[in-house]
Amino acid sequence: MPFADPTSLRRELAARLPDRPFTVKFWDGTVLPATADEGPTFTIRSPRAAAHALRAPGQLGLGRAYVSGELEVDDIDAVIGLLDGWQPPSLDGADKRALALGAIRAAGLTMPPPRPAAELVPSGRRHSKERDARAVRHHYNVSNEFFALFLDESMTYSCGNWFRSGAKTLEEAQEAKLDMVATKLALQPGERMLDVGCGWGSMSIRAAQKYGVEVVGITLSEPQAEEARRRAGAAGVGDKVDIRVMDYRDLTGERFDAISSIGMAEHVGAVQIDAYARTLADLLEPGGRLLNHAIGRLRHTDGEAGAFSERYVFPDGAPLHLSRMLLALERAGFEVHHVEDFRPDYAETLRNWAERLDANLERATELAGPERIRVWRLYLRAARNGFDKGFISIYQARCEKY
Repeated sequence: MPFADPTSLRRELAARLPDRPFTVKFWDGTVLPATADEGPTFTIRSPRAAAHALRAPGQLGLGRAYVSGELEVDDIDAVIGLLDGWQPPSLDGADKRALALGAIRAAGLTMPPPRPAAELVPSGRRHSKERDARAVRHHYNVSNEFFALFLDESMTYSCGNWFRSGAKTLEEAQEAKLDMVATKLALQPGERMLDVGCGWGSMSIRAAQKYGVEVVGITLSEPQAEEARRRAGAAGVGDKVDIRVMDYRDLTGERFDAISSIGMAEHVGAVQIDAYARTLADLLEPGGRLLNHAIGRLRHTDGEAGAFSERYVFPDGAPLHLSRMLLALERAGFEVHHVEDFRPDYAETLRNWAERLDANLERATELAGPERIRVWRLYLRAARNGFDKGFISIYQARCEKY
């Protein structure tokens, strides 16, 4: 790349970050060593990494460099630990200009690099039906086989129940979670249940097979729906499980005795949470039960999501605070009977998913491509860290319609 030279960038990083618990290697073979604990190593493989950072300063530009493979890290867990514990020095305007000039010289004379193919730039009105469908499909329509590489046999893509059940394996933890939801909903043979965000059908199939209920499961992902229908048929409950590709807002004129919403409310957002709760209330018979299972933010100073997650992991994902979720449910006419948190359980679930994905990395890369694999390996570990360290939690709220 014409005139690209990391010398000035290396010099400015050394001057502005005198205490560095990490090492930086550049494409020309030069190294900026750590000054404290050895820490992780960042390898800048080409000037395009600097160009990404210049095009979108901050988390998004660094994320693009990482996803595209222009920026490599030797230990993702060590990087996450670094971001948690290291306090970089405060940089004034002159510092930032010096670093930017160093990055410009490192990038050389070049056109801005394109965004990685794995990035989704949301468009349209936030949380409209069309935009929500695109966001969900971006995350889930990788391939069913890809998810099967790291999920349990039932393909349950949500928090398992480890520590209350004494589960020793991911399969046991997820089976215990499905039974716990069914028990909280007090499902009875012959009742009708709605499974919102049904995924690959694990809750729908369990409810029909073990508890004798008729189930409507809805998802926005056609590949998920196809696999859920196949699984229901294989389990002998294809006549009891009706899997549909549709938005929850389009499900009108039907009534249910119970609703399970597992990992769905995180995608609704603050602007739609009251409408979401009213919609579910309208679908229930008086006295009907709802089990709402959703990730929640713990700190009121945090935003809904970071730039990396918005573009690469869960576009428009918006975990709400528990208080906001409960307020929406109460406004909609629900009485909240029981709330339970499963923060350690989700950390353990994510730990298992990350290990399983790594154990099948070659096949996963064939299916999803190297960009998405970088996203997923980082996402699973960062999410686990969030639960481990208490940035986020997950709650089940059991409610009854007045």
